[in-house]
Amino acid sequence: MAFHVEGLVAIIVFYLAILAVGIWAAWKTKNTGSEGDRSEAIIVGGRDIGLLVGGFTMTATWVGGGYINGTAEAVYVPGYGLAWAQAPIGYSLSLVLGGLFFAKPMRSKGYVTMLDPFQQIYGKRMGGLLFIPALMGEMFWAAAIFSALGATISVIIDINVNISVIISALIATMYTLVGGLYSVAYTDVVQLFCIFLGLWISVPFAMSHPAVTDIGITAVHPVHQAPWLGSVSSLDIYTWLDNFLLLTLGGIPWQAYFQRVLSSSSATYAQVLSFLAAFGCLVMALPAVLIGAIGASTAWNETAYGFPDPMTKKEADMILPIVLQYLCPVYISFFGLGAVSAAVMSSADSSILSASSMFARNIYQLSFRQNASDREIVWVMRITVFLFGAAATAMALLASSVYGLWYLSSDLVYIIIFPQLLCVLFIKGTNTYGAIAGYLFGLVLRITGGEPYLYLQPLIYYPGCYPDENNIYTQRFPFKTLAMLTSFFTNIIVSYLAKYLFESGTLPPKLDFLDAVVARYSREHMDKATLVKSDNIVLNELAPVNPRHSLTLSSTFTNKEAFNYVDSSPELSNTEDN
Repeated sequence: MAFHVEGLVAIIVFYLAILAVGIWAAWKTKNTGSEGDRSEAIIVGGRDIGLLVGGFTMTATWVGGGYINGTAEAVYVPGYGLAWAQAPIGYSLSLVLGGLFFAKPMRSKGYVTMLDPFQQIYGKRMGGLLFIPALMGEMFWAAAIFSALGATISVIIDINVNISVIISALIATMYTLVGGLYSVAYTDVVQLFCIFLGLWISVPFAMSHPAVTDIGITAVHPVHQAPWLGSVSSLDIYTWLDNFLLLTLGGIPWQAYFQRVLSSSSATYAQVLSFLAAFGCLVMALPAVLIGAIGASTAWNETAYGFPDPMTKKEADMILPIVLQYLCPVYISFFGLGAVSAAVMSSADSSILSASSMFARNIYQLSFRQNASDREIVWVMRITVFLFGAAATAMALLASSVYGLWYLSSDLVYIIIFPQLLCVLFIKGTNTYGAIAGYLFGLVLRITGGEPYLYLQPLIYYPGCYPDENNIYTQRFPFKTLAMLTSFFTNIIVSYLAKYLFESGTLPPKLDFLDAVVARYSREHMDKATLVKSDNIVLNELAPVNPRHSLTLSSTFTNKEAFNYVDSSPELSNTEDN
């Protein structure tokens, strides 16, 4: 395969277009916000993202390189097919559920990041623990994006995949520094336009190639390989359900999602754009599904790709750029590949910005440097962008499958953060003791279940487990959902048990070392109050969406029991009066 100068030129053109839009958005909104809240403007964009741009940016949060390349890969791989391409339906349902149950309470309370409610209810220690799986989730997602982008570039200009991943990561990381959520949102508009136009233009040309058999025939009949519709055997039904629940429920508690929710101009808009994004995810998955089906219907020895086929060459994760490159005319393939590359690149900044936002606000500022200046927080975000970008690049180089990265990215989020989010928003009376116990139980059950993608042997062999080709045992039992439910119920049980033991006098107050039950005016509780009362945080963050209605601090939070002490605190009462 020769070096394609035209392909390189196409990528450069699209990259420059994305970069120009990002710089324009940063310049246009440079003076957004007051002098002292520039970091918040970077994180949530001044909370004035409208419905149209918000719908585009939330859709583009999911529809990136991992989404389209991974969906095409799943449909193409023999033995899996469309039946196992769960991400489009799973993530669309997660957006619907997020809009129905989570968007309104999160936005109406004026949080800045997803971790804010955890630190308010459970304290800064628990917020730091939950930052770990949240960070890993964002990094795995960014790694999937980098991996897909590297694969695409390697097909266009015939360079080593690892080199293309590193170069792509450098470009995306540099682009992220251009500026905050505004740049991300406006480039997402260009991103979706590029994917929609580039892929839909390419599909008819690829489908009409002489080497491609009618996809209607190959859907149900084995021609070049197993039918691309795929099937789920009775042995794999529980694995399928486990993965589907992981994508659906694990797709909710992401900072990248809540960053869009919290940047919406109202709670109602946050709900509506979640529904719009769910529809957009399904629509944008259609060309990827068709391209995967085309790849499974192609006699590759009759194309310039030659023999053997991509599956035999272990290039199944590159099936989308391969189809565009070898089954479409040159001018169509360059446009499609260039557009997809630019689209994928602009998705990476979402995950990196999300991770750096959580670290700068919830770890650096609220846990260690509560009096840090706004300029200092902005610089912390810039530094962590480089660090997290490097970490995501390393993961992209080590992972073998884009679709595998998807599951990994949702694993820890699904098992640990999702049940914690349910408890902190909807279950009254949960406290730090229950949160820590649920966190540890879920983590232990997940690790002991093993992970083939990390070559990690299980310590607990659930019914139906079997060794794969690498002699790593794979679980058929839905142990991930078991771990999530265990974490959820452990949080509730331990919280109420701790509350009963301390309030009944069974345990002395001095053993309440986390100050979660007894010590009402402890320093830890003041740290919680600082999250919503510190001078470092603008008061309108906690204002309701409709400014004509006023709410007391205690009525703002679902978990009122955790904040009963606020109303009776003379110090905080004086603060409110001021």
